Amino acid sequence: VQLVESGGGLVQPGGSLRLSCAASGLAFRNYAMSWYRQAPGKERELVADISSAGGSTSYADSVKGRFTISRDNPKNTVYLQMYSLKPEDTAMYYCSARSGLFNAWGQGTQVTVSS
Repeated sequence: VQLVESGGGLVQPGGSLRLSCAASGLAFRNYAMSWYRQAPGKERELVADISSAGGSTSYADSVKGRFTISRDNPKNTVYLQMYSLKPEDTAMYYCSARSGLFNAWGQGTQVTVSS
């Protein structure tokens, strides 16, 4: 199983980014997918989650209304569209695949929000 995140970078406050996570080695359509983030000195936190078929999503209160999670099952890819970025969104962002007790993680992509 391999999860590869991309799309991170440096952006000014108020800007936007779209993160992608390409999955391989698993039946992607059978897995719920999540985005987590971890800032320096802080615990990893759940940002957004999407069900296997994409019909159900959930978000951390801190990103509701600004971030959107989506998935393209034929492309084995999950996305995180981020708008109105704030300095406090600065973190390493990780995607995760989950099914039952199985959980896989990517290596992360850095998002830095700074002027």
